[in-house]
Amino acid sequence: MRVLLAMMLAAGLAGAAEWRQLFSGKNLDGWRMTGPGRFEIEDGTLKTAGGMGLLWYTREQFGDCTIRAVFKTTGPRDNSGVFIRLPEEPSDPWYAVHNGYEVQIAEGGDDWHSTGALYSIAKVSARAQKPAGEWNTMEITLRGQTTIVHLNGVKVNEFHGDDPVPPRKAWSEPVRGPRPDRGYIGLQNHDAQSVVYFREISVSAAAR
Repeated sequence: MRVLLAMMLAAGLAGAAEWRQLFSGKNLDGWRMTGPGRFEIEDGTLKTAGGMGLLWYTREQFGDCTIRAVFKTTGPRDNSGVFIRLPEEPSDPWYAVHNGYEVQIAEGGDDWHSTGALYSIAKVSARAQKPAGEWNTMEITLRGQTTIVHLNGVKVNEFHGDDPVPPRKAWSEPVRGPRPDRGYIGLQNHDAQSVVYFREISVSAAAR
């Protein structure tokens, strides 16, 4: 029995250890802000404030992996997102929109613009966001040109780089075209009225 318990404990610790935290809960070491908005640290979480901006992780680019973001919104109109596959260091927030993919956070959007969608590129196949005030876990798997999104354990999106995409309808929608297998990641501060909290941003080498 003791041996079994020890094996179970070791397996649990190994599972926990595979996630590498990118946000310490104490400071923004390794992160850089661009744009007029900002992220504030509040009770160990990141909180959007002040208008549009991009907080991006400077220390490395990510290829095949799984990125986990644990977030909550404060109202049904809140808007944010997780940016992936940014080929270069972003000089302004719109660089991320047009040169990477935004994995949308927006409970009230349509299927192309709701939580788990690749903003205006790939629509969701299910709605799995919890109500405002409750924590959500989003896992974004990068596997070559494939992007898979799980929200609260539900697979809500799978996009392949050569999948057909709808025509671009507005300048604010992403420029169409291929994205790299590796790139920087970031978090979006969409507008001053949206208040979104992130309590974890982590990465696993396992492309789940």
